[in-house]
Amino acid sequence: MGEMSEINAEVAESAVRAAHEVRTVFSRLRRRLKESYDNEGLTPSQTSALSRLSKEGPASASDLAAAERVRPQSMAATLAVLEERGLIQRRPDPGDGRRQLVSPTDGGRAFLEDKRRAGEEWLARALQDGCDERERATILEAMALLDRLVR
Repeated sequence: MGEMSEINAEVAESAVRAAHEVRTVFSRLRRRLKESYDNEGLTPSQTSALSRLSKEGPASASDLAAAERVRPQSMAATLAVLEERGLIQRRPDPGDGRRQLVSPTDGGRAFLEDKRRAGEEWLARALQDGCDERERATILEAMALLDRLVR
């Protein structure tokens, strides 16, 4: 049999079902969160690159392309749009003057913060309207368990 069948034989059915449900729900949740804010015309790859720079700090275009798993030419086009929109800035790499490091501007960080806030506001309203206090407590308990798994 295939590899999945071997895994299923070694793992409790409830664990396999839970893994499937968690992946499915998180995928839907991610889509709904993305729908809850306006990307102001940015593509998913542009938003992803800006978000990575915000989380991981300044990077060269080639390092960012590798991290995002895209061709350097694609990343150059992505960065050109972000720079034109005033969301990133380029500075010489202090360790190698031939390279430039890209980082978010204050406007880029504000864009990401607005996006995060809009998503959390949508989710808080959905939890308020769609769940009672006991259900929200259950969700918090489940999140603590999932957090424990990923740490």
